[in-house]
Amino acid sequence: MPHEQITLYTAKVCPYAQRTEIALAEVGAPFKRYEIDLGNKPEWYAPKVNPASKVPAIAYGGPDVSPENPSPESTKLAESLILVEFIGDLYPSSGIVPVDPVQRAQARFFIEVVSTKFGPNFMKFASGNPEGTHAVLLAGVDAIQDLLPDGVKYAVNDQYTIADIALTPFWARLNVMVQKGIGAYKDEERKSFLKALEDPKYAKFNGYVQRLLARQSFKSTFHEDVVAEIFTKRFGLAK
Repeated sequence: MPHEQITLYTAKVCPYAQRTEIALAEVGAPFKRYEIDLGNKPEWYAPKVNPASKVPAIAYGGPDVSPENPSPESTKLAESLILVEFIGDLYPSSGIVPVDPVQRAQARFFIEVVSTKFGPNFMKFASGNPEGTHAVLLAGVDAIQDLLPDGVKYAVNDQYTIADIALTPFWARLNVMVQKGIGAYKDEERKSFLKALEDPKYAKFNGYVQRLLARQSFKSTFHEDVVAEIFTKRFGLAK
């Protein structure tokens, strides 16, 4: 069954936007992609697409028009986790939204942990916040590993789902930052974090994130050079 047209407003640097791009890649949905310069957003973007002036956002349905002139007849949707689940609902056979209600609840709980235990700690670390030590970052890793079931590939089961999509772009950016020394943190904190991850107790987590970064939907939507350049300008290099 064909779906209405999708126009995605996104930005290569943004982990939230990449969530939506991963979901679209996973389901194989056709869409128009429009890159928003986050430092110089078009004047029409907020009034015509997303009043919050953030990415990602989607214009769904309506006539086939250019992204720069979105139709008032299209439905405008925003917020990455809402969009990811919306895309999964449009393409239920993709499996990114679990059909089983228990597994769907588990996926949403995993997302909540990513949003409250990992994401904020990642930002504290990257920005050099005094509270953003490697120990705080590891606490987020611990919280995620504690939810990973034994003997399966991903957060809920062997199917890549909305839970995995929620984490993938954030882990990818953290990985680039600590490998390249990008960030306002002290370099000894970076080294301590990398050393801690070598502990065998993180074998399950390490195997899991390696599978996340190996997926084609991630690789085709991740722009490492852009992320490294913009994050270096934003946070500087480790000291």
